[in-house]
Amino acid sequence: MAVDEVERHGDSSNRRYSVAVRNRTARTAVLGVSVRRPTDGKHSSRSTAVLRRRLVVGSLVLASLALLTLSFRDAENGPVASAQEGAAALLHPFQVAADRVAEPFRDAYAWMDSLLDARAEAERLERENETLRQKEAQGELARRENARLRDLLEFRDGPRFPEGYTGLATAIISRPAGAYSQAIVIAAGRDAGVTVDDPVVTQDGLVGTVTRVGPRTAKVTLLTDDQSAASASIPATGAYGVVRAGRGPRSPLRLDRVPKEAIVRDGDTVVTAGARSQRLLSIYPRGILIGRVTSVGRSDTDLYTQVQVTPFADLDSLDSVLVLLPEDRSER
Repeated sequence: MAVDEVERHGDSSNRRYSVAVRNRTARTAVLGVSVRRPTDGKHSSRSTAVLRRRLVVGSLVLASLALLTLSFRDAENGPVASAQEGAAALLHPFQVAADRVAEPFRDAYAWMDSLLDARAEAERLERENETLRQKEAQGELARRENARLRDLLEFRDGPRFPEGYTGLATAIISRPAGAYSQAIVIAAGRDAGVTVDDPVVTQDGLVGTVTRVGPRTAKVTLLTDDQSAASASIPATGAYGVVRAGRGPRSPLRLDRVPKEAIVRDGDTVVTAGARSQRLLSIYPRGILIGRVTSVGRSDTDLYTQVQVTPFADLDSLDSVLVLLPEDRSER
């Protein structure tokens, strides 16, 4: 009977142990991981490193304050000054070596900096040179324009200026577009008193006549145009004719309808004939220079003498002209 009790007691102990094991296994399965409590009285390595850094920083700050206090209170030849001099003498070779090592880098930096400055200075000087060139060109144009206008004014006030006219000096704003376009545009029009058929001249001679007028501009047809014509004379011999456009670049003008018996010589001056009678008035005043005779030809089959004329005015390089305005237009 005692054996039976022992066996029953052992069976009950095994049942309690297996229940405890099952309960612990279920708790572990629910939590997923086993929980361990940290050991009391021990710090982690991270906390220890942070504490050490703080101690080092505090020690350095205290040492700096102590050295500053001793430096201010110490005399010039005191122990702190001696220690500073000794440290400076000890570190001088290292400083010299560091300066020698850093010197090429400093030179390179200074060279690059000077190169950038030189480039910026060169760009600035180039801009200034461009501005000066533009001003010089404008000044040269103004000087030439002033000289031409002065010549025109002297011509207007001189003895060769035709009586009964006033001169209007104006600039040219458009030149001939091609070889077949013999006309220019001037910067004066109806508002300035310019009308159609007004003569246009320079100080050298006749240029043409106004053929179209706008409020502020006017078109001037040159003597070299096929539609232009002007009655002319040779004062030295008394010969008369009509100046027209020539038949080639070497003869810009020709003097037509000159009788064969008229005397015409190379080098004779050709001028405008002006009015021939009270009923027939010329649009050009008398005595304006036109050009010089450069060739004279006669043949048995021609009815008139062939006369070639080179104009005094350079019609290919005009910059400013003078428009002749009649003082009394009612007579025209």
